[in-house]
Amino acid sequence: MNSLGKINRDHVLSYYAQNSVLEHYEEATIKVGLWKSEKIIISKNITDLSSPILELGCGCGRISFGLLELGYDQVHASDFSAAMVKGAKKIASKMNFSIPLEVADATDLAYQNDSFEAVIFGFNGLMQIPGRKNRIRTLREINRVLSSGGKFIFTSHDRSMPKWKQFWAVERKLWHKNQQGEKLLEFGDRYEETVRGMLYLHVPDIAEIKKDLKENGFLLEYDQMRSSVADESELVKKYSDDCRFWVARKI
Repeated sequence: MNSLGKINRDHVLSYYAQNSVLEHYEEATIKVGLWKSEKIIISKNITDLSSPILELGCGCGRISFGLLELGYDQVHASDFSAAMVKGAKKIASKMNFSIPLEVADATDLAYQNDSFEAVIFGFNGLMQIPGRKNRIRTLREINRVLSSGGKFIFTSHDRSMPKWKQFWAVERKLWHKNQQGEKLLEFGDRYEETVRGMLYLHVPDIAEIKKDLKENGFLLEYDQMRSSVADESELVKKYSDDCRFWVARKI
């Protein structure tokens, strides 16, 4: 993998190829399942159980398998990481789930136009695509594969959260002085050591998301912090931080 230069897809793939990361996602799939908030948001916005649904960034299948358990019967799942898809297939086999699981690049999808009535990109997956231009390319692809009026449901962290105010104030000063992390592409990027290795994540502000949705064929219908949607269990909080839900409609 490329260890030099700016953040790119190889950095992301190298993280998700690690056994410790794969084990973490497998555990979340088996032990956690769908969050309360995800059940609320999805059930409210995808009311027809026969709707063709695409999950991008499926990891080891936590959301997709949860959708099957809710009764949705046309779920397709994909991830950029072959290791994650392999893990998802292993769990699907054990749980006797029949579901298409594919390796796919969200910036260049192979699906036909108007193929799905809903697309889900959970667990901040969209924001783990390096480069705003690539995230915009992903939005255009999602718009293309959605049918007219189809829903796009995703999550992100929120740069305006009060507890991160000081962190981003310091980061902004570093960017103004051109002293930011050498691998970072744009303000809002984080590339930091975690217990499972170096993790990339872009943390957007609300205006950034709204602008990109509006300019790429979506009408924003709803956004709200997870903690305001439902009081999640301690197990969910152990595996994931608070995040903002976004629900947009193809126009």
